[in-house]
This record gives sequence, C-alpha cells and structure tokens, in this order.
Amino acid sequence: MVDNKYVIYHIPGKKIGVTNDLYNRVECQQGYEVGEYEVLESSDDIDYISKREIELQKSYGYRVDLKPYNELSVNLKLKNMKINVTEQTTAFPCPLNKLKGQLMDNIEMRWETEHGQVLLDGGLVKWIMANAKTSMFNTERCYVYNKAMIKYLDHKRYENEIDELPFKEDLYEHEDNVVFYFDKIRDWAEYRGIYAEGDPKTQYIKLMEEAGELGRAILKQNREEQKDAIGDMVVVLTNLAELLDMPIEECVESAWEVISKRTGKMINGTFVKD
Repeated sequence: MVDNKYVIYHIPGKKIGVTNDLYNRVECQQGYEVGEYEVLESSDDIDYISKREIELQKSYGYRVDLKPYNELSVNLKLKNMKINVTEQTTAFPCPLNKLKGQLMDNIEMRWETEHGQVLLDGGLVKWIMANAKTSMFNTERCYVYNKAMIKYLDHKRYENEIDELPFKEDLYEHEDNVVFYFDKIRDWAEYRGIYAEGDPKTQYIKLMEEAGELGRAILKQNREEQKDAIGDMVVVLTNLAELLDMPIEECVESAWEVISKRTGKMINGTFVKD
C-alpha cells in the first residue's frame, strides 16, 4: 500500500483499476513504466475507492468490473490451486486431463486480469475446458487467453441483464422484422452510462485498439477473430458517433451519397477513384 492508501490507476486506452501496491501491480506485473499510466485518485477508504473505480470505468467507457474492488478476493490461492495471471494469460498448475476437477474444486474463486475480473462458476468451467491449451514449456500446465475469457464473461453478463434493461426487442423491429442493431447498441451504451459520462477521445483510442485486433486477425486468417473485431469496431464507431452528436446512420448515409456517385478502377487490389 502506498502511504496506507488504495490507488485508482489509469492506463490510457486500456483500463482503470485499483491497487494497494502501485509499483508491483502496474509496473512489475503489467509491465508499464512511469509516464505510461496515471493516478486518478487515492483514499484509505476501501468502500469509497471501490465505488469510485466503477464510476470512473463507466465515465471513461472501459469495461466495468464484475465485482467492486472491496468484494474481490486478492488471494489467488483457494484449496490447492494457485494460478498464474500474466497480461495475456491465466495459467493453471495442472495438465488438461486434470483441469476440470481442479476448477470444480475452486468454484467461486475470483481473480483479476488485465482486461477485467473473473468469477469462476460452472459456465466458465465449461468455457475454460473448451479453450484451454497445454503450455509449450511445461506439459503439466495449461492456460487460457484473458481477453477471450473476459469477452465471454461480458457476453454472458449482458445476456443475464437483458431482461432488466429498460427496452424490449420489439422496439427494434420494423414491418419486415429486421432488428436495428444500431438502436440496440445505443440503448445498451446509454444503460451502461457511456453517453452520460463517456469521452470521444477514449472511444477513438478503443477504435484504434480494435483496428489492431482486426489487423492481427487478418494476418492470422482467423475468420472468427475477424468477425469479432469488425463487430467490436462497429460498436465503438456507433458510440463514438453518438458522443459526437451525429448518429452513425447519418454518417453512413453521408458516405453513401459520396461513394454512390464515385467512379474509378481497381489497381493492385485497391479501388482508386478518378
């Protein structure tokens, strides 16, 4: 703990988190250097700092933690299981053929990753078993990728909350029963507080991050990752347009008015306008 305080730290374009050991958590564990992160607030009141972290995550447009900091178990040991969390992966101290039993013995275990918090339940056990890989350095260990795991948890949480949202599916249907996903995205973002407290600059940074994910997916020729990245970019673009007070439909319509009249030809795989 620094000066007996809990610290809210911000890694621009990545996350907002809380720690009681800034140097070890941000620099040693996550690999960031001074100047690559900032301290937003500090307090010796864990309840206040936990509530404030959630408020700031919503304000900056980042993923909101599943559990506030004061409810998060910082002890990664439970029974006989000691996991190893890095920026990219969560590693388990057993081979794949023994992983399910270890996980089931540790239901309700909690830990924190670079991309968000994890609460182990039966559904996550199934996901981990479907996605875990054996370590290339040690066959007695296996791992999952943190970003993919958090995306699964975010999707699961959204499905669980959908019935509580202040809008219904039939509001998005027109006479041909086509769902307007832009409207769904906006209502979801408004419910999460992105428009009330969001920042266009942060959304732009998120867009660049997702564009990088798409580039990697294209190079890997991974269709599922390509689809996921394109979808994420559409969501971020929708929210960015809304924060700039110009609905994305207007932006698309404006672009169409231009390109529909454009002429040119393909050169080396690229359309070059006249």
